[in-house]
Order: sequence, then structure tokens, then C-alpha cells
Amino acid sequence: MTAALHTSALTSLPLLARGKVRDNYAVGSDRILMVASDRLSAFDVIMGEPIPGKGELLTQMALFWFDKLGHLAPNHLTGEDPRSVVAPDEVAQVEGRSMLVKRLKPIPVEAVVRGYLAGSGWAEYRATQSVCGVPLPAGLKNASKLPEPIFTPAAKAAMGEHDENISYDKVVEMIGAELAAQIRDISIAIYREAAAIALAKGLIIADTKFEFGLDQAGKLVLMDEVLTPDSSRYWPVEGYDEAFRTGANPPSYDKQFVRDWLEQVRINGKPWDKTPPAPRLPQDVVDKTAAKYREALQRLTA
Repeated sequence: MTAALHTSALTSLPLLARGKVRDNYAVGSDRILMVASDRLSAFDVIMGEPIPGKGELLTQMALFWFDKLGHLAPNHLTGEDPRSVVAPDEVAQVEGRSMLVKRLKPIPVEAVVRGYLAGSGWAEYRATQSVCGVPLPAGLKNASKLPEPIFTPAAKAAMGEHDENISYDKVVEMIGAELAAQIRDISIAIYREAAAIALAKGLIIADTKFEFGLDQAGKLVLMDEVLTPDSSRYWPVEGYDEAFRTGANPPSYDKQFVRDWLEQVRINGKPWDKTPPAPRLPQDVVDKTAAKYREALQRLTA
């Protein structure tokens, strides 16, 4: 892995936007250079300390999945080398952590698919016995496998705010019935195939979110990242049964170490209020989080 990169600083290309993790640069009018930094956000706040290697791992995992799933949906990759569009002295900032992609018209819907009941879905089920308007059987528990994967979309929020779970009817209202159905069906098909591939490697994909855009011809294209630990809840199979039996959250391959530490940290004797600035992360939390990301990729690609 190269040196940790908290924030890229390319001057050879115009900066379009900085997200929680990715810095996007314009390459002409038809392409975008997506640079995956080593930033980590928790509770929608960006931490000051980068997680070494995270951006490279996320990029490798996304490329792995784009390759495996290309027959189900076209994606935004151009196939061009990201190093070819930056100045020679900027190559180190993009090597191994970047994708050169087609510029699309983004669809303002997070296409969330759940195969298991966890997180906000579990909380909503306890209150309504449904998730995003999808009724579910009675008697499910935390981390229960659902009878079938369900499409539970969210409206994309502004930077620093939480995405809002919405109903399928709301998606239809936002983008039309035909496009809504296409996104739902493709998302569930991708989840089913990816979940089967991951399970064969000892990993459960509990839920995930996809993003889509439209190209100039109006064709639906899979974009952004796909099936990384930042956009998906990965559980190792060996920890699942015990967690499910006891009602606990299964161990996960993501930033759970960071979340757990932030939940118990005290600032001037009080819990952190989950607003910037974030508390400084101890080195052992950074190291454990980096190790989890590495392990997820190693298991998946072994």
C-alpha cells in the first residue's frame, strides 16, 4: 500500500466535488476521475485520521464486482488508465485508488437491497413490521434472513445529512414507473448474484446500496462504488449463528470499530454529540479498521 491519503490535491484537473470518501475531478466534459481517499466517515462526520490503504482496497473491491456483474448491468468504467489524465507528479495520488469513469446524469435515489434485517431496517420493522412500506412476516429477529431480498430505497441527502428511507411509490413519483421498476429489478438481481458469490467465500452480504445514472442515450448505468464495505454490510459466516441466537449484531467488515469507540468516548466528561469536529482516533482503532477492510478483500478474492 502507498502512503495514506486523506485528501487529494490534483491541480491538473478541475475539482467537481469532494464526498465523504471520494474526490471527483472533471476530465473534459464526458469523463470523471474518481479518487478514493483514505478518509472515513462515521455518523456522517469525516474523521481527521485516514485509514491507510482504505481507498485502494475500496477501489480493488469495486473493480472486482464490476467485472463479476457486468452481464447484469452496464457500468460507468471507461477502461482507461487513470494515471493517463493527471500530471506526472500527481500519479502517486491516483495510482491504485482511482477509476476513470463516464460522466452520467445521476439518479437521486439510493437503490438499497436488504437480504437480512439489520440496522435501520431492524428498527423500522420493530415499529411497523415493515421496511420502507414492504410488509414482512411476524416474528423476525435482529439479523434474520428475509424470505426474499427486498428493495428499500432511500432519497440521497446533502453532504453531512442522513439519507432518508422512502417508499417505492415515492421513487415512482420521483423518476417514473418504468425507470423505478428497472432499478428495482436490476438491483435485486445484482444483490442475489453477488450474495451467492460472497457466500461461497464465507461472507454474508446483509444489505447493500447501489447508485445509477443515465448516459446520453438514456440507458441505465451502474455507477459510483459497488458492494464495498462502505456501501454494504458484510458479515463473516462463522460469527453469524451465535450472534443471531443471542440477538446481537453479527461482527462486520466495516468501520464498526470506529463506531463502537465513538459511542463510548467522552469529551470533557460527556459523550461525543456526533457533530464536527470528530474526536481524534487512537492508533489501535485505525489499525483494527484497516485490518478489517483488508480481510474482507482477501476473503472475497482468495
